[in-house]
Amino acid sequence: MPYELILKNIAKHITLTDVENAFFVSLLQQQDVAKKEFILKEGQLCKNFNYVHSGTLRAYYLDKEGKESTIMFAIADWWVTDMFCFINQQPAMLYIEAIENSSILQLSKNNFDTLCNEVPKFERFFRIIMQNAYTREQLRVIQNLSLSAEERYHSFINKYPQVVQQVTQKQIASYLGITPEFLSAIRANKAKK
Repeated sequence: MPYELILKNIAKHITLTDVENAFFVSLLQQQDVAKKEFILKEGQLCKNFNYVHSGTLRAYYLDKEGKESTIMFAIADWWVTDMFCFINQQPAMLYIEAIENSSILQLSKNNFDTLCNEVPKFERFFRIIMQNAYTREQLRVIQNLSLSAEERYHSFINKYPQVVQQVTQKQIASYLGITPEFLSAIRANKAKK
């Protein structure tokens, strides 16, 4: 598998030497994931930080009644894991499933720690990744508290147009915290305008 995409992802935030690039790549494990296959299920030890090389993944929480709440989508060139459980090496709270056939690069917790120790620049890279994720989630919580469902939907499609094309209406509704029927009504209302 070519590693240009992940190396470009990293180069947005830090500059690495050829030796550092080669060391990083040596720590990755490539995995092909079939549509509807899970790379993580609730209760499993969260061992990997996953980079999506191609395809689309979805991280979601399943409550006791069986209701899914989508936490995030991850398309090509995005990172995804159950971060709390990865960092603390605890059983996962989330499911991470392939929405379509996907190819991922996995960085295990041990290799993550080795990488940050051997190439300290990666501390900066992962700090930026985690800051961006925290900021995105904080804004999402504020939007959930302050915007109507219709406003949240329009914000989502404007912010993530590439995601909208790759996921189902039911999954978008789950992300927005509304029913698929309500989302259909919002979309129908938008079409009328």
